[in-house]
Amino acid sequence: MNILKRITIVSSIAAASFCGYAYGQDFQWKEATSNGYTYRYVTNDPTAARYYKLKNGLTVILSPTKKDPRIQVYVATKAGSKTDPADHTGLAHYLEHMLFKGTDQFGSKDWSKEKPLLDRIDALYEQYNQTKDEAKRKEIYKEIDKVSGEAAKYAIANEYDKMMSGMGADGTNAFTSFEQTVYTEDIPANVVDKFLAVQAERFRQPVLRLFHTELEAVYEEKNRSLDDDGDKVFEVMFANLFPNNNYGKQTTIGTIEHLKNPSLKAIREYFNTYYVPNNMGVIMSGDFNPDEMIAKVDKAFSYMKPKTIPAYNIGQEKNISAPVVKEVVGPNPENIMLGFRFPGATTRDARMLNLVGNMLTNGQAGLIDLDLVKKQKLLSAYAFPYVLKDYSVLLLQGRPTEGQSLDEVRTLLLQEIDKLRKGEFSEDLIQSIVNNEKKSLIEKSEKYSSRASILMDEFTSDIDHRTSLEYIEEISKISKKDIMDFAAKYLQDNNYVAVYKRKGEDKGIVKVDKPTITPVSVNREDQSPFLKKIDAMPENSIAPVWLNYDKDIAKNKLGSIDVLSVKNTDNDLFRLYYHFDSGKWNNKILPLAAEYLQYLGTKDKSSETISKDFYRLASSFRVNAGNEETYVTLEGLNENFSQTLSLFEDLIKNCQADQAALDAYKTRLKKARANAKQNKGTIMAGLRSYAQYGPQNPFNNVLSDAELDALKAEDLIRVLHDLFSYQHKVLYYGPKTGNELTASLKPIHILPAKLKELQKTKTFVQIPTDNNKVLFAHYDMVQAEIFWVRNSDPYNVSITPTVSLFNNYFGGGMGSIVFQTIRESKALAYSTYSYFSLPGKKEDKDMIMAYVGTQADKFNESTTAMNELLNDLPKSEQLFETAKSGLRKTIASERITQDGIIFNYLRAQKLGNNSDIRKTVYETAPKLSFADIQSFHDKEMKGKNYTYCIVASQDKVNEAEMKKLGEVKKLNLTEIFGY
Repeated sequence: MNILKRITIVSSIAAASFCGYAYGQDFQWKEATSNGYTYRYVTNDPTAARYYKLKNGLTVILSPTKKDPRIQVYVATKAGSKTDPADHTGLAHYLEHMLFKGTDQFGSKDWSKEKPLLDRIDALYEQYNQTKDEAKRKEIYKEIDKVSGEAAKYAIANEYDKMMSGMGADGTNAFTSFEQTVYTEDIPANVVDKFLAVQAERFRQPVLRLFHTELEAVYEEKNRSLDDDGDKVFEVMFANLFPNNNYGKQTTIGTIEHLKNPSLKAIREYFNTYYVPNNMGVIMSGDFNPDEMIAKVDKAFSYMKPKTIPAYNIGQEKNISAPVVKEVVGPNPENIMLGFRFPGATTRDARMLNLVGNMLTNGQAGLIDLDLVKKQKLLSAYAFPYVLKDYSVLLLQGRPTEGQSLDEVRTLLLQEIDKLRKGEFSEDLIQSIVNNEKKSLIEKSEKYSSRASILMDEFTSDIDHRTSLEYIEEISKISKKDIMDFAAKYLQDNNYVAVYKRKGEDKGIVKVDKPTITPVSVNREDQSPFLKKIDAMPENSIAPVWLNYDKDIAKNKLGSIDVLSVKNTDNDLFRLYYHFDSGKWNNKILPLAAEYLQYLGTKDKSSETISKDFYRLASSFRVNAGNEETYVTLEGLNENFSQTLSLFEDLIKNCQADQAALDAYKTRLKKARANAKQNKGTIMAGLRSYAQYGPQNPFNNVLSDAELDALKAEDLIRVLHDLFSYQHKVLYYGPKTGNELTASLKPIHILPAKLKELQKTKTFVQIPTDNNKVLFAHYDMVQAEIFWVRNSDPYNVSITPTVSLFNNYFGGGMGSIVFQTIRESKALAYSTYSYFSLPGKKEDKDMIMAYVGTQADKFNESTTAMNELLNDLPKSEQLFETAKSGLRKTIASERITQDGIIFNYLRAQKLGNNSDIRKTVYETAPKLSFADIQSFHDKEMKGKNYTYCIVASQDKVNEAEMKKLGEVKKLNLTEIFGY
């Protein structure tokens, strides 16, 4: 339920909502009736979406597709943080969390005894909310904690999640943003009757049980945002772009003051106001008959009664007449963000904004891509259209390279805006964007999940589906003058907000302190009658489909190299990979050469021209050098297959050394390496690698500063020119057969008479976890992050079924033992999990991993709680049977398709397996008992040694407490990063 993550991605989805699926078609709204239900649809819509409006006003959007026996479902409410009461911000997000707690029918073992206690808690929170005296507030909270403990004895924690898990659901979650709260599930197609029964009950009359522990999870979420400079920049940006609109006046997660003073009465009133059928939508895409499905949905939700939705005051914003400049301070590297305001999602100008965003940044040939990224004038830069219902925003962000000020970054970004106004761009760029949108929209229609996502965002933003489908045709008519006029109107040199992210200590942070919470019961063995009724409902079985590596993959030869392919029978897209069984372990400059390639040209073409050529073809290339494997990836339209491959082959074989480009790259790389030391996630990755492999490990297997300084352009060019002289494979998913592919490759991918063998000169070996130890890295943060790492035994294929079932039961989801205990019962973390990890190749060892991200003042309690679970496995036969059922249903409805078949085969080869291991898991899981996973836990986890990787502020986590866990080693950044 990560709202802040959703905030960062929703705009790209919203922008995608403007994108159609076909070109040159006649799109018209029509009406039809089938099975007694009238619906609207758009002609020539590849999603075949049907739009129903039920008698009570509920919108139902159905997009059937038979590719996978699963269904992506969104239950969406047109209400989010912008409709929060001004005196209870964060309320929509609170409510989202509480919609997982059940009703009077499920989530309770005895509702008649639970209800009076919940009523008492309601009254106590109202008293707490209205009391200002801190001493009295503490006394009230003690009573809340006491009564909550009594009420929890009758609650069944995570019963919703258990029902979903037992159905084989995937991605059980929800998100809240400015104007939407959305509940998401990906379910097997055969459990839809059970699913709808649960959803109908879920939204009937939710009970706000286990509130004080869930509120603590929201506190944790707030504190995580305080540790994220990006979130703080975003909040400041919107506060200044929208001083009169709730986009800027209210944050989705709410203020600390309001978090500390919740009102269950206000939450219930919000639900009764906005969770009504005429303000909600059920969006489904997947394997179903729409005539049957609409009748099922109608039956499930017909009890809902429509209500008048309160009028929402958008809040008119005044024009910005002079740049608004603000600052944010924090430990992350410096950057600057610029924001321009635009009209809302349903307007033509918002669609134009999406086009303009692509003109600035499209990853290949946008103005910022070519002028600032390709020419290495900045460490990084991009433009990002953020399309929302009331208003839209164009965000530009840039990171300085070494010795560069944020003012210089700002000037460079504004110069690109100026080029739009002056028309300093090729009109061909517009047509190239059209070509790439065509390809992008084919990709979006491939998967049922992405179809549902687009349709859902259109619904919550009130975007007309026909308008979306007409987007490509609309932008194909846009002229250069149209862009210039648009930029002159909205992108002026003085009508923006600039937020400078400075490096330093943020002394204004006020974290949400932990209240005293007594752990509550989770009642794992209990089941409500409702759950039993759901379990008893009939369902048709789905037959699993296993991969047959001999039949599903065409195996050809091109000279001495293997060509593995799977035919694309759905559309005209291809993906081709050149795969090398070697990476940076054996050649530390290979990743640098791969990155350097994007800045190079040939004798006949500049680097900029090559990027434009790829983008014009709606194609792209990437070179990724991992630890032990390297991939060259080419993708695009089948009609441009030969041109795409020829363009890349010419580049990699004939690229010319450019010392100036290398010097700029080195400067930027040093800056990026310095920035990495300021990122807590990257620091933690380094600690984990240190825990696995010791002081010399894959993470710090990089060039030293001296080695980097000594590197010459010719060194990198030699690696690139020589790449295809080594043994490799060709992997392909596309419209060509294996024979057609090899015939097409032969004149393009010309190989030497004899390929060189890849030399594996370096191997990192996992070290024994022979004693408890702590690896600590200081970082100025509110929270503390702890990873448990243990290296176990070499790979053993026979334990795979046990591992799969154990992970489902122990630490893999919101219904798991770890989540229930650490978050639901003890309210110690927003995010926590644990799993047993099988290696990627048979020579490596298994690993045990566990994680808690918690407030620093809960460090001792959190580590104690996880260690208790690692030492003693709680037993719940009910949860065990749910985990077993869910595992089999997930596997039965899973379909590995496209190039996923090839990658699955390659993984199996590395592990020494000759067949689809899922078959063994599926057939063995029913035979496993709880005693089997108990024995597994005792053997692998109980009483074992662990390396604790801790990233936290040394001022907030006591060293003496860490020493109780094991020998403490404080690592400096040079030890972690290797430079």
